[in-house]
Amino acid sequence: MQIEANLRENRLYDLTHWGLRASIGAIFIVHSLKKFDPSWQQWLINMGLPPEMQLPIALAELVGGILLIAGVLTRITASVFSIILLGAIFHIRWENGFFISEGGWEWDLVMLAVVLSLIVAGPGRFSLSHIVKKIPRYLQ
Repeated sequence: MQIEANLRENRLYDLTHWGLRASIGAIFIVHSLKKFDPSWQQWLINMGLPPEMQLPIALAELVGGILLIAGVLTRITASVFSIILLGAIFHIRWENGFFISEGGWEWDLVMLAVVLSLIVAGPGRFSLSHIVKKIPRYLQ
């Protein structure tokens, strides 16, 4: 049974993998900042969600984005982000159709594909998890 993921010995591959993590992390950090605004509670109420969810959602996106960029708890963070993105696709944007120009879910689908690939691939070599070898694989 294979215990460790075999990553290709290629710096460009490693940099590209970090770029995927960093871009998704940065997107979630930027989107989390507007969710700390108290007016976002009204948007939650309009979407049928309790306003008490404001802080947990904002913190999950902010802290999760930081963790993705650093490469710590990558699989867990990507799993949480996949749930958030599935909620965005099916609960918020589904009725608008596919195209982003019409408020659709195509961009959310692309981000979902990236976070699913991060769940499979893990943090990669350009990460704190790779530097600190003592972190168990399931927490990477």
